[in-house]
Amino acid sequence: MTSPSNPSPNTHSTFVRVRFGDTDPYGIVYFVSYFRYCHRAIEEFLRACGLKPEETFKNVQDGFGLPIVEAWCRFRRPSRYGERLRIETSIQEMRSKAIIFRFEFYPEEGTELMAEGTANLLAIDATWRVRELPEGLKAALSQER
Repeated sequence: MTSPSNPSPNTHSTFVRVRFGDTDPYGIVYFVSYFRYCHRAIEEFLRACGLKPEETFKNVQDGFGLPIVEAWCRFRRPSRYGERLRIETSIQEMRSKAIIFRFEFYPEEGTELMAEGTANLLAIDATWRVRELPEGLKAALSQER
């Protein structure tokens, strides 16, 4: 696990402010909101790699898509309405047909791990069959940010 004060060169930071609509009636971030934050962090990670998310999740021209087929999150301490969070995103594992992103949530300026999770994206073709990750995508994701 990467220390938040010394992130890996292949880690990307995304900042989000907790909005009222992201919380439960007690002002605590509702668990589903973390998954929206993770998706936003993947989009920002892709942009940092020089990739357009709208052409990466569904690439008609190259005939592939990257749906999320599995997601997991562990909540260590509550996040509240109005807080600003820092999401440290990295590639935990790149397989021949899948990418597993890792997320660590911290306070904007702090080092206390608030939540952590993963999302597994699987490469599919236009008929929704599993396929190899495109070489250009693997190369872009392998570069240091």
